[in-house]
Amino acid sequence: MFGIILGLALLMFVTMKGASILIAGPVLALVVALFGKVPLLEAYSKHFMGGAAGYFESWFPTFMLGAIFGKIMDDTGAAESIAHFITSKIGKERAIIAIVAATAILTYGGISLFVVVFTMYPLAMAMFKEANLPKRLIPGCIALGAFTFTMTAIPGTPQIQNIIPTKYFGTDAMAAPIVGLVAAVIMAVGGTYYMSVRAKQAKEMGEGFVPGPKDERYLQEAKNEAKDLPNPGLALIPLLIILFLLDILKLNIVVSLTGGVLAAVILFFKKMPNPLNTLNQGAISSLIAIMNTASAVGFGTVVKVVPGFKDLVDLLSRVSMGNGLVYDAIATNILAGSTGSASGGMSIALEAMAEKFLATGADPELLHRVASLASGGLDTLPHNGAVLTLLAVCGLTHKDSYRDIFVVSLLIPILSVIAAIILGSMGIK
Repeated sequence: MFGIILGLALLMFVTMKGASILIAGPVLALVVALFGKVPLLEAYSKHFMGGAAGYFESWFPTFMLGAIFGKIMDDTGAAESIAHFITSKIGKERAIIAIVAATAILTYGGISLFVVVFTMYPLAMAMFKEANLPKRLIPGCIALGAFTFTMTAIPGTPQIQNIIPTKYFGTDAMAAPIVGLVAAVIMAVGGTYYMSVRAKQAKEMGEGFVPGPKDERYLQEAKNEAKDLPNPGLALIPLLIILFLLDILKLNIVVSLTGGVLAAVILFFKKMPNPLNTLNQGAISSLIAIMNTASAVGFGTVVKVVPGFKDLVDLLSRVSMGNGLVYDAIATNILAGSTGSASGGMSIALEAMAEKFLATGADPELLHRVASLASGGLDTLPHNGAVLTLLAVCGLTHKDSYRDIFVVSLLIPILSVIAAIILGSMGIK
């Protein structure tokens, strides 16, 4: 068990220092195997590669289609059109609500978190300039809209964090809708209120918008160029098709995403500067995402086969006092925090312990929703890839903005998990 804890601690440390999990995953899996007295070659070739390859086989179509869909919506300006429409309707005087709402709609429609970050930052910057709000608040607003309630809580979201549990619990994307909606309200309202208070404090201190050199140049270019964006109503159609196929017709996520991709290609083909290049780049980018997660799963597979794993499972079971939902939440949160990945941590937890969670007698739908919610808690520790990307895009540092990201995408989501467990324990789902 010491080897497992050491491996997880080192995984968190080295990824926080910038090491790729593609390297850290297999190397630290061997550390776990060494302490567990599992032959190293067997640990790597059979268990690590077996787990990683199995995950790749199961989820590659979903990752690839999601990435292609996001790339099409990005390259054609469809995502930007939706965001422009929403922010313009809500107005600069409610800039925080506008950015959170636009970001949330894009992610709930199936557009990947990374595409949304690149789409929303320029819009957020323009709105914050008009509202004279400090730029350092932008990452918290985008994180709230993209990394929280639309990723894990609102029933029916096509984000991978809501789809992975379906494999292990025999559920669908609409699992435990009441619990999911309550958790979503806690995150959305709590996060928006917090960011509004932060904006009010900044104004009282006389702090306003101060752009960086690149921001000033971008704002000037945007002012001089009239963009030919798709009609926002048309831009919403592919998103609605994905949700309709997934949540109303209950079709497989691969089929649902395929429907969204085809609709986007048909509607916006003329706005794709190089259609083949768009498809190629989307497919290639999906490889990075799935290989990172598959490496985390491979690490978890090695953890599962060492003798100390049983002791760790028994320890978590005692800590959770036999409550399957608490058991699920603790395991998923710890592993998501260790890997810095919501999908990676949840995949490790469910691959290794889903049967243990079910054996407690907990409702599969509640286990699904709690696992999804818990994956979106400790995952956004400072070494999280999405956090690093968001700060890099905004040209800010952890010192500038991580406090807000921490509150809206880690602290409040953990509170929503607690609320979900309470409701689930009362038989509400």
